Amino acid sequence: MTFVVKGSGLRIEDVVNVARHHEKVELHPDAIKRINICRDMLERKIVAGEIMYGVNTGIGEFSEVVLNDDQVKEFQKYLIYNHAAGIGDPMPLEYVRGAMLGRINVHAHGNSGSRLEITQTLVDMLNKGVTPYVCQKGSVGACGDLAPMSQIALLMMGEGKAYYEGELLEGKDALAKAGIPIPGLKARDGLATINGSNVLTAMSAIFLYDANNWLKQAEIATAMSLEALKANMKPYLPRLHEVRGFAGAVRSAAAIRKMVAGGDLDEGRVKCKVQDAYSMRSTPQVIGAAHDALKYARSQVEIELNGVGDNPIFFPEENIQLSGANFQGSPVSVPMDMAGYVITMVSVLSERRMNRLNNPALSVGLPAFLTKGAGMFSGLMLSQYTADMQIVEQRILSAPASIQSIPAAADQEDFVSMGMNTAIKNFQILDNAYGILGIEMMAAAQALDFREYSFGAGVTKAKEIIRKYVDFLEIDRPLYNDHNAMKALVKSCEVLNEVEKTVGSLE
Repeated sequence: MTFVVKGSGLRIEDVVNVARHHEKVELHPDAIKRINICRDMLERKIVAGEIMYGVNTGIGEFSEVVLNDDQVKEFQKYLIYNHAAGIGDPMPLEYVRGAMLGRINVHAHGNSGSRLEITQTLVDMLNKGVTPYVCQKGSVGACGDLAPMSQIALLMMGEGKAYYEGELLEGKDALAKAGIPIPGLKARDGLATINGSNVLTAMSAIFLYDANNWLKQAEIATAMSLEALKANMKPYLPRLHEVRGFAGAVRSAAAIRKMVAGGDLDEGRVKCKVQDAYSMRSTPQVIGAAHDALKYARSQVEIELNGVGDNPIFFPEENIQLSGANFQGSPVSVPMDMAGYVITMVSVLSERRMNRLNNPALSVGLPAFLTKGAGMFSGLMLSQYTADMQIVEQRILSAPASIQSIPAAADQEDFVSMGMNTAIKNFQILDNAYGILGIEMMAAAQALDFREYSFGAGVTKAKEIIRKYVDFLEIDRPLYNDHNAMKALVKSCEVLNEVEKTVGSLE
């Protein structure tokens, strides 16, 4: 399959397919036409001596400095040099590839003024597997992701570094081995390559894709714990959620019902309480709120993926250019702060159910800490400690970054989104969430092995997959291997994939 880039219709799934799974891309003929028309307009304006920000002026605090003809030719190079100012570990390649795709889609609108050769080079790099080396940190998420995008733009001059066929090479060598010509940078080309929030947006798209899969697995874990705790399943009936009206809660309750369908609990053959604790009966409302939050965040991210994030922006039909702030990352960082902290919220709920599985006062007849040899053995007592530590880290990371602006550039850039901080910490939150949910699943599987009634087909399948990786805890053993195995299992989505084969989609 090849994804055709046309400036519209780019979804988070497309970003994942190109960034993670290396789907090929190509420019739509109409996009090529628009890029060329816009470039023609820009070059006419340069010849006419029209003052244009970032073309024949400096940037930021230097926007009032007009450049002469010789300076215009060199300015783009020094612009990229100056802004390639990141720090830290290399960014995962899928983030960089996603950012390149997003930038191509911006150019496809024909409002950026760069040469077609720049956009086509980004396309060729994606298709031939040349991925720039980019430092993880440095962007403040306004004026675009300037630092990381500049490390991508260095390749346009045959500079910087890039990965090719598993090896980190000098930029010119990576391009040469892939057979990609070096386009060079002419007027406007450099700024048009870097002046958008493409990295944090690509990271957000990938996060939302993975977070949705994690939430579906949170529903799987919920169903396993509910079966083990002999839950009253009436709070999951559709009428209850439909009458309130929140789509996420309706979806979540339906997914959990699918998991337990056909089992003794679902069929009323297991005695249950009249009313369970909140961590059991309010799960659809809580996970549902997370679903609704991610749905809103997705809508905003996809608007940004398909919009013109740049400055200035050129309008060939009217022969004008407008300078503004369409690089500002706040429209993405605000909903993505929410997307991160709802994962923390659902993780807290998961730990509370795991606590009920462990606590003999709350577990409806399960042995203390899910061990046959209480006293001699401590069972899963310390697994809860591990989950709790990760939740505290999630809570620290859940403070919003979008309110943390620090002025820069002599107060010309006096409010920034800090959206890159949001994007980075969201993946840290999700990394902890994999571990927390894995521990609940492990505890639930242990608890189910103590029950002597039949479970729903979805729950049975989930337990079967878990037992491929973690054995029943007959006697105490070091648990770090089990914790890491479960974390990797949740991240892999194997349980989710096998469960959906059994009971159908949990969407």
